[in-house]
Amino acid sequence: MGQNHKFPPDNLLLAALPREEFDRFSDQLEVVTLNLGVILYIPEEPITYVYFPTEGIVSLLAVLEGGESVETGVVGREGMVGFPVVFGAYRTSNQALVQGSGSALRMRAKSLNALIKNGGPLHDILLRYIYTIFTQVSQTAACNRVHPLNERLARWLLLTHDRINKEQFALTHEFLARMLGTRRAGVSVAASALREAGLIDYSRGQVAVLDRKGLEAASCECYAVVRAEFDRMFQ
Repeated sequence: MGQNHKFPPDNLLLAALPREEFDRFSDQLEVVTLNLGVILYIPEEPITYVYFPTEGIVSLLAVLEGGESVETGVVGREGMVGFPVVFGAYRTSNQALVQGSGSALRMRAKSLNALIKNGGPLHDILLRYIYTIFTQVSQTAACNRVHPLNERLARWLLLTHDRINKEQFALTHEFLARMLGTRRAGVSVAASALREAGLIDYSRGQVAVLDRKGLEAASCECYAVVRAEFDRMFQ
């Protein structure tokens, strides 16, 4: 690869490393484009690369036998896609789907595993990150079981807004229904309620966040729990 990369990089996980640690492996990173709808890995197929997004967003999906899928986690420029590799696992039961176009720094999975086998700053921060992902996944499971759809939708929009770092982003009701594991009609009603409250607007597959604080108030507590865990990681 041999590419030169600026420091700090746009990926927050890598930017939190000491400069000398980043320089130790930066020549093994390559810049790649993340195109909307691309699947980075699928269940039970080998994980060849790990991705550190610098822009855009990736959904982690649980896929059922009937073809249905539900989002269990979301990764943006704060994290990494392919974290099972940290534990020496090169396959996963989940699917990773690009839900917002952008870019990433990509590394071969086996190269990452070799870098962290003896510990060090990269190893430590990856373990801390994986703990925050586990918090997100467990909170999402509880949220999907207990909270009403309008609160879940607000939570999802906030998580996406944090990671995509734009006031407006591409999003359809069909896609939201898939992410939240519900019917499109239900998403339409919930989204309409948020729009009528002046919190968001949407048109032709684009959603705009108009009132961030109001959207936080409309969300269940799950967003605050997940956000607090990520904030602690970067303190």
